[in-house]
Amino acid sequence: MQQGPRVVVIGLDCVPPRLLFDDLAAEVPTISKLMAEGMYADLASITPPITVPAWACAMTGTVPGQLGIYGFRNRKDTTYDGLAIAHSGSVKAPAVWDVLGARGMRSVLIGVPPGFPPPKEFPGWRVGCFLTPPSAERWAYPAELEVEIEEELGDRGAYIFDIPNFREVGFDVALEQLFAMTERRFQVGRRLMRTKPWDLFVLCDIAPDRLHHVFWEYYDPQHPRYEPGNRFEGVFHDYYRFLDRQVASLLEQVPDDAVVIVMSDHGARAMMGGLCFNDWLIQEGYLRLAEPVAGPTPFKDVTVDWSRTIAWGDGGYYGRLFLNVKGREPQGIVEPSRYEEVRDELIAKLEAQLGPDGRPLGTRVLKPQEVYPEVRGVAPDLIVYFGDLAWRSVGSVGNPSLFTYENDTGPDGANHDRDGVFVMSGLPGQPTGRLDPLQLVDVGPSILSIYGIEPEPALPAAVGRSFL
Repeated sequence: MQQGPRVVVIGLDCVPPRLLFDDLAAEVPTISKLMAEGMYADLASITPPITVPAWACAMTGTVPGQLGIYGFRNRKDTTYDGLAIAHSGSVKAPAVWDVLGARGMRSVLIGVPPGFPPPKEFPGWRVGCFLTPPSAERWAYPAELEVEIEEELGDRGAYIFDIPNFREVGFDVALEQLFAMTERRFQVGRRLMRTKPWDLFVLCDIAPDRLHHVFWEYYDPQHPRYEPGNRFEGVFHDYYRFLDRQVASLLEQVPDDAVVIVMSDHGARAMMGGLCFNDWLIQEGYLRLAEPVAGPTPFKDVTVDWSRTIAWGDGGYYGRLFLNVKGREPQGIVEPSRYEEVRDELIAKLEAQLGPDGRPLGTRVLKPQEVYPEVRGVAPDLIVYFGDLAWRSVGSVGNPSLFTYENDTGPDGANHDRDGVFVMSGLPGQPTGRLDPLQLVDVGPSILSIYGIEPEPALPAAVGRSFL
């Protein structure tokens, strides 16, 4: 038996308080029991509330500016070559498991982003996250763990990291795959919990995120495309009941003296539509093309006249705006002395933008330097929440209208929202009941405090503090 405290973290990606604490509370009796016996609260995510940086920030106690990770994809340098997918090597701050490992303790991590490629060294056992491609030759540490997982599932390739092209595979395929992904992930979790001598156990399931993005419009009456009586109307209830049973099966393996945390990295909300960011920049005279496009075209495939371009944008659940700064970008034209002036001008125009109904869209625009204590890597010059996260940023060029109700990367009915969830039970003397909102960046330091480790020296870059 392990000595000292043990902590189990069950990460449910993208689960919002509205679903877990209210609308679907009757479908999750296991999680509701944890709430009744312990504490629970809304969990304020990071800026921006995006999966990869959110999990990294939660477990390091840092914010995106300190890590230099601002989304699923990140601008790798100041050229015009696009954005690269974040990976495990992007995180340059110690996480909870690093601090524990330095003290001789071991961790099991399953699906925790960013978790690909597998590390060359790790204090325990780690299985890759949703960033792992199906073709990956290596996806776990140590290598023999891959064989053990394949033996557990009875088939090579049976473990599901993510649903490839989940927005486009079709509703029936997506539904079958997300149930299978959850089932197999928790099956592997039960085996590793039972067979490994762990001090920290973290399992993250990306399936709730995929459920929300694909099926939100069929569940939520507030969604503009919702139709009562549709054939997918009960999918959320079915999945959350199934997910709760998987959580229950995992908890059967958890030692009685372990602390159990159920949490998410951000929330979700109905997506009202999308604003075509680069088309807006063309309309306003900030972006110029060298050649016209015949129809909707991915930004990477258009020819930009950089000699006359002031700014360009990136699509996603939030908008990233980059200025073409002289001396920074290869063909920059914005004089550094005018940098703040141009940013302020763009903020004013973006926040004044009207929606398709002629009313203010409610867009919020943030400067990274005013959000983060440090800004590392190549940060966006502006962070844009169209409609304050009610609208998606569409990056393609040549759309027939500035507003669209179709996602240029495939059907998607939900956008990310600021607040996730936090539930904890099993810590002697812990607070109980529903608490005021907590902060995602405080999770890592709070976990360390359960082990009696002061977070300040353990996580020297951390801004998060223990809330216990």
